Amino acid sequence: MPIARSTNMFTEEKVTTNVEDKDIQLMNLEEFFEWYPDGHGRFELHNGVIVKMQPTGTHEQVAGFLALELGVEIKRLNLPFFIPRQGLIKAIDSDKSAYIPDVMVLDFNAIMNESMWKKRSTITQGTSIKLAIEVVSTNWQDDYLMKLGEYEKLGIGEYWIVDYLGLGGRRYIGDPKQPTISVCNLVEGEYMVNLFRGKDIVRSLTFPELNLTTEQIFQIGQ
Repeated sequence: MPIARSTNMFTEEKVTTNVEDKDIQLMNLEEFFEWYPDGHGRFELHNGVIVKMQPTGTHEQVAGFLALELGVEIKRLNLPFFIPRQGLIKAIDSDKSAYIPDVMVLDFNAIMNESMWKKRSTITQGTSIKLAIEVVSTNWQDDYLMKLGEYEKLGIGEYWIVDYLGLGGRRYIGDPKQPTISVCNLVEGEYMVNLFRGKDIVRSLTFPELNLTTEQIFQIGQ
């Protein structure tokens, strides 16, 4: 059975990027766009520092499987959503941070109001994003702390943390650690979290008819 939790236990710590090397040149978002090597790798901007994303093959398998399953559901129900190949989410209160979720479901109608979408494939409003998904890697703190806090502040209605290897801290996925999917739904500005494991069907408010178990997802990453 899924376990429900508040994000208070997720956000009890603050994560900051401490830059010790004084030679590092911090960038704002516009400088990051100018620097970004088109078609060569995936990069995020964390507090002015460029971070190269280096997912493993199994990480990409899990993300690709989820995108495929959600794409099928979007087509089946003829929903006005789409999944971009790659897109950035700008932090709400900083011009020095932007993130690339592993899977992002966007609202076709809402992006008409996104000033940075056509030229920069960047989202600035949480209401444009129906669902954001992060597949957990070794830097699990980014997904459970930093990105959860940023997506919550931005007002993204639904956020999944797919921890197919059970890497997250015990206060997030339990003890003993085990593969877990945390589904975060925004309620009055705060994420309420449901944990799914084993043969649980993942419950999504964005896709209420989705028939997908955690076991199916985790098997892709084996």
